[in-house]
Amino acid sequence: MSTGTAREHTPDTGAPQDGAAGPGGLQQGLKRRHMQLIALGGVIGAGLFVGSGVVIRATGPAAVLSFLAAGALTVLIMRMLAEMTVARPALGSFYAHVRETLGLRAGFTVGWLYWYFFVIVVAVEAVAGGRIIQLWLPGAPLWAISLVLMALLTATNMVSARSYGEFEYWFSSIKVVAIVVFLFLGALYVLGLWPDAPGGLGQLTAHGGFAPEGVGAVLAAVVPCIGFFTGAEIVTIAAAESVEPERAVADAIRSIVLRVVGFYVLSVFLVVAVVPWTAKAIEVSPYAAVLDRLSVPAAGTVMNAIVLIAVLSCLNSALYTSSRMLFALTRNGDAPRGFTKVSASGVPRRALLAGTSVGYVSVIAAWISPDVVFAFLINSYGAIALFVYLAIAVAQVRMRRKLEREEPERLTLKMWWFPWLSRLTIALMVLVIGAMAFLPDSRSQFWLSLLTLAVVLAAYEVRRRRGALSEA
Repeated sequence: MSTGTAREHTPDTGAPQDGAAGPGGLQQGLKRRHMQLIALGGVIGAGLFVGSGVVIRATGPAAVLSFLAAGALTVLIMRMLAEMTVARPALGSFYAHVRETLGLRAGFTVGWLYWYFFVIVVAVEAVAGGRIIQLWLPGAPLWAISLVLMALLTATNMVSARSYGEFEYWFSSIKVVAIVVFLFLGALYVLGLWPDAPGGLGQLTAHGGFAPEGVGAVLAAVVPCIGFFTGAEIVTIAAAESVEPERAVADAIRSIVLRVVGFYVLSVFLVVAVVPWTAKAIEVSPYAAVLDRLSVPAAGTVMNAIVLIAVLSCLNSALYTSSRMLFALTRNGDAPRGFTKVSASGVPRRALLAGTSVGYVSVIAAWISPDVVFAFLINSYGAIALFVYLAIAVAQVRMRRKLEREEPERLTLKMWWFPWLSRLTIALMVLVIGAMAFLPDSRSQFWLSLLTLAVVLAAYEVRRRRGALSEA
């Protein structure tokens, strides 16, 4: 099998036939409808349905501004990534772009950090899903439920990329419908059109004002909010298996801007407009709290079912993403060649099983040592997505300069107001990462993530000295 180089980018830019062979033997079976929902569903997870309540309780109604700021920053990063992906579709997406523009060490580091991030996500989502199912099956052990969920979705991913795409399409469709219904019901309440609803926006200032915890709390909340948006970039990794990679990515990124920010910001706005932000129920499940206020029957059960769908969607995407990133790493000698092998249906099964295996071990750790080993794993990946996003932003500036000189015709989708907005995005990312080091709630995640970064950098040096890395 041929080996990619740091300067290799795209496969053919034409629109291949559905199911045609893609780079490295992957099959191009993902359609535009899959790509749209992959992009949208990747960021609508348990973080929105559950984690947002923690932010609201720590910030007050002004949490809306925290989500808006985090969403805007994420949109800027995605726009920068889309520019590179559309100009040069590449196996591994930003891993390949960072490798080309920032060097072999940076590419190796970003690729392995991203892989590590998602194999831990596999375990986190499997455990979260197991806890929800335990509500209905209290006698079943958590570790067994989690392993069954992982096994089922691993089996789905083993079939083909289209199989992953179909499951993600329907998972994401359910999540989107749930949010739309929630927005509709919440709007009726705020407008006073719901039975016995007082209407109005009095809740936004009724309990200590709009920002009762101060501006500092609003800014601090931006850090976890960015984490909730992580996953939008999955669509660029899936582009290698898309029938129309350039068009699919461009369409998905364009549509994700308003829909994702709108879904998050509007839904959080309705939560704090309907239920007092001081209510304990908000921290447990903000959306269920709203449905309870509206006297929707079986609100808790309904939300648990929706959160389970969101968790399974994220688990499905994490398995897919970790396998494709590991497969991409093999193309440049940044990972063992054994993971290069693909099945007849174009699935890198060994790479998929590698991520699943680490997930299995992590789930067992959650059972045996939840407060030590599993807690360490959770904290050790907390800032990794931010490190990757910063590398994407810097790579975009470098690649944009190069494309303007050598291939300006490839710039069909551009970053807005370049270079000033790109530079501002980089500065904001540095600020957010720096804030993690000082904020009490994120300090341990920052330092343990920095430890993870140091381990990956050390691994690169070991590989380089052994001559195992590509000299390209």
